[in-house]
Amino acid sequence: MDPIDLARIQFAANISFHILFPTITIALGWFLLFFKLRFRATGDGKWMKAYAFWVKVFALSFALGVVSGVTMSFQFGTNWPGYMNTVGNIAGPLLAYEVLSAFFLEATFLGVMLFGRDRVSDNMHTLATFLVAAGTTLSAFWILALNSWMQTPDGFVMIDGQAHVSSWLEVIFNPSLPYRLTHMLIASGLTASFLVAGISAYQWLRGDRVPAVLAALRAGVFVAAALIPIQIFVGDLHGLNTLEHQPAKIAAMEGIWHTEKGAPLLLFALPDEAGRKNDAVISVPKLASLILTHDAEGEIRGLDQFEGKHPPVAPVFWAFRVMVGMGVLMLLTSWFAALKLRRGGSLSTWAARGLVLMTFSGWLATLAGWYVTEIGRQPYLVSGLLLTRDAASSTAAPIIGISLAMYLALYLLLIVSYVTVVFHLARKRVGMDEAHEQQQPGVELPA
Repeated sequence: MDPIDLARIQFAANISFHILFPTITIALGWFLLFFKLRFRATGDGKWMKAYAFWVKVFALSFALGVVSGVTMSFQFGTNWPGYMNTVGNIAGPLLAYEVLSAFFLEATFLGVMLFGRDRVSDNMHTLATFLVAAGTTLSAFWILALNSWMQTPDGFVMIDGQAHVSSWLEVIFNPSLPYRLTHMLIASGLTASFLVAGISAYQWLRGDRVPAVLAALRAGVFVAAALIPIQIFVGDLHGLNTLEHQPAKIAAMEGIWHTEKGAPLLLFALPDEAGRKNDAVISVPKLASLILTHDAEGEIRGLDQFEGKHPPVAPVFWAFRVMVGMGVLMLLTSWFAALKLRRGGSLSTWAARGLVLMTFSGWLATLAGWYVTEIGRQPYLVSGLLLTRDAASSTAAPIIGISLAMYLALYLLLIVSYVTVVFHLARKRVGMDEAHEQQQPGVELPA
């Protein structure tokens, strides 16, 4: 294979594995703070039981997120030296801000949150939980500021082939940041919500129906039910922003080969890159124009206007539909479960099984969305500024291939181990709670 293709696959493998865990920890930190604040407000020990369980999942997710993030930074030097040579004056400081203002904050107070409950005051422990949650969100802000700048670069000038900042405000708050950041934070909220709801439903199905499990279950379901319609609205705004600043990406997402008014929404199609057409089309007339321009006769620029400067169509087209499809499933599952909980106060077996099946649905939706974002930017590494091929190193294909194979094997092992450990913790907790209730009936955890 071509070394550039191998380098792209390697970075894609790294970012795909890495993003799974920040997507959990960003929102799960706020779930932990909610559990802690509810305990302080009510004195009900079920909230601390929920906290004690989910803080273990948070720690495991945080650890895997950190180690997988480190490997990505190595590739800037080994596989993509042209990236830092060209835009390092912008990318370097933004990455440094993330480490200094966010990661250090998380790492410092994570120890207090995990091990300090009996060693510091309750106020200090609550503050540590808040600072860890805030740190994960701040970390997301800086990373998304950089990624958004790569999508819609602003606030810089080119001098001797290098980007130099003319306005840090314009660099950081570039045109797509507000939409991309909001979209990603809500995606994290949905990922963590379905994880909490799914694992709690799994415990519920196994007979662990103590108040702590039910409290976490209700929290996960109701947060998911509240967030998914907001995400649909934000996604629409994000699409309009992308249409304005990255029309080639929108054309690939919608499979629009030629500029047209009243463009149909393709529910299903097989994009033919060679023939520059779609086969086996199932569409709704004029709906794409209505959604994207809010006018049924609105004009959408086709891929014919971006000859040689548009992304590969099929991966972007299908990734977008996977993301939207998962969003619809999330909406139906969360609203059905929320309705059951509100009406009867408990889940049906089928609703609980549905939540278990959707435990990691946030991962699928997030990965699909990131593939739309990153593949949709091609052939550029920084839109309109730096071509991917111009940033690649001269590292030989066999060297990249060997390290790629090692990464893939390790990541497969780690992801299987992660899922296994999470469900092991869920199963183990059943016996612990039953033993606790048998030994001390009616006794909650001490305040």
